[in-house]
Amino acid sequence: MDFKKDLSKLDPTKKVFSLFEEFKAFAFKGNVIDLAVGVIIGGAFGKIVDALVKSIIMPLVGAIMPGDQSYADWSFTLNGSKVPYGQFLAELVNFLIVAFAIFLFIVKFLGWVMATKKQEAAAPPPPTKDQELLTEIRDLLKSRPV
Repeated sequence: MDFKKDLSKLDPTKKVFSLFEEFKAFAFKGNVIDLAVGVIIGGAFGKIVDALVKSIIMPLVGAIMPGDQSYADWSFTLNGSKVPYGQFLAELVNFLIVAFAIFLFIVKFLGWVMATKKQEAAAPPPPTKDQELLTEIRDLLKSRPV
């Protein structure tokens, strides 16, 4: 077996170039870029909702609930162990607000847009003059006695 001949068949520059071309085709597809933009905007939206929950909603909940401590300090002791549940409540409220906002946007807003587009696509265009004439001829032929 001649290894030099086998090695000469391998051209590393072609493989690297092919790999680079495949990666470029994958990475710069429209869907991947749209997904990246969605992730970035989703992260920013998450920060906004997190600030809303921590700065506005949970202090209001803390004002309604008895006690003078903030929600972050809410905890109870079980067998000598402190169980802080205030932060969990904040994350739960944060999740519910994000889920509700996404529901409103995707289901209600985009659902309305998609339903409108489907109605526009479903409505057939008005018949042309030729089609109207052919319809009249067909109806006249049907009404003739045989």
